[in-house]
Amino acid sequence: MATSDSWALFGRLRTGATRLFVPITEADRKRRRIAVLALPFLLLAVFGAFVPLYQLVRMSVSESNFALQGFQLGSYEVIVTSVVAYLPVIGSGMEANPVYGLVVWNSLWFGALTTVVSVAFGVAIAHGLEKYDLPREGLLVTLISFPISLPGIVAAFMIILWFSQTGVITNIVAWLTGASPIRIALTGQVSGSFLAVLGLFFGYLYSMIPRATFLLRGSYAEVNTDAEEAARALGATPLQTFRYVTLPQIRPGIVGALILTFRTALAIFGTVLVLKALSVITFRFDQEIQVGFNLANASALAVLFFVFTVLFTFLGLRYTSAEVTE
Repeated sequence: MATSDSWALFGRLRTGATRLFVPITEADRKRRRIAVLALPFLLLAVFGAFVPLYQLVRMSVSESNFALQGFQLGSYEVIVTSVVAYLPVIGSGMEANPVYGLVVWNSLWFGALTTVVSVAFGVAIAHGLEKYDLPREGLLVTLISFPISLPGIVAAFMIILWFSQTGVITNIVAWLTGASPIRIALTGQVSGSFLAVLGLFFGYLYSMIPRATFLLRGSYAEVNTDAEEAARALGATPLQTFRYVTLPQIRPGIVGALILTFRTALAIFGTVLVLKALSVITFRFDQEIQVGFNLANASALAVLFFVFTVLFTFLGLRYTSAEVTE
């Protein structure tokens, strides 16, 4: 029975493959068009995602830094114990180095903070662009979108241009307050200090606010303007109209913007590499390879980062879909 089922399945697959190349019905021709259109994405997924991901997983369990050989889980053990050791109560008695736990914590809180602030600015800017007739709106949209096309390294140099010891804003503030530019500069400070993190914070916002804004503009395009006009006709103030009419309609868009912007925050590398203000995951990748050449630990950290990002995105999009269908 099992053999006959296998032959039947093989026959259906062979028939389907044959009709894909030599379609007979209109349904066959439709499937062929879909297959042709999906082929570039399939090739991109195979060579740009599946194969590199396999190599990454294989390297994370390899016993050698120079070849894919052997099997070990020591890298994962080091990272997991380090994260647990960083936890306040659970890890208090552990002897593991909490460096990876610190990196994960820095990535999460800093990414969450910059995401919330970026999306808040994005809501305000998208609201202004969609609800008001602004002069030279096309030019404004171009200027707002400009940072999206710039790499993170350029954003970091802009922060240096404005906020370093010789930066324009630093010297204006120093002239007004009488403080030394060395003491108030946001770059060149000790990694992890308040001023250094504040400079990195501005660098993140420079890259993330435009992305959040354009994600939210799509949500504003679907807002029911008749309901807003009805609320105003009933005496609601602009703030009340936004809170009770507009905000509930764009809430799924805000959740989607939070998810995608947070992923962007976790993946920023060029800005972190130049400013060296806070040790986050992307910076740790560079340290593992450039300093210690520990490819197994770097690969294991990348695999865990990938799994977290996929799960976070999956759960976030499920929540967003539930919000839309309610």
